[in-house]
Amino acid sequence: MNVFVVLSFVSVVGAAALFAALALFLRAIDTTLEDIGGPGTRFRVPLNYLGKIRLGVRAIERETDALAPYVTKVNGGLSAIRDGLKVIDGNLAGVITAVSRQSRS
Repeated sequence: MNVFVVLSFVSVVGAAALFAALALFLRAIDTTLEDIGGPGTRFRVPLNYLGKIRLGVRAIERETDALAPYVTKVNGGLSAIRDGLKVIDGNLAGVITAVSRQSRS
């Protein structure tokens, strides 16, 4: 046999072994996930906890969609308050400096 034929054969066997190992590990992962979350249900009400959590998170997402415009308004108001508090902080710093400069008589 030619060296290239042997190397090709070894490469094909190696690739087949790699895919077989990959398939075995993926099946082991799938089995573990089914043990954690229960059997998957696609077209009916979920029986497992993970499916119920998914539906709950989706419901929360849909219920809170209407809050987005109000949150932007609140953020604008809070930014204005922040800017006002920065001005007050600067004024108070000036007052403290002026008071500390006064002589104690």
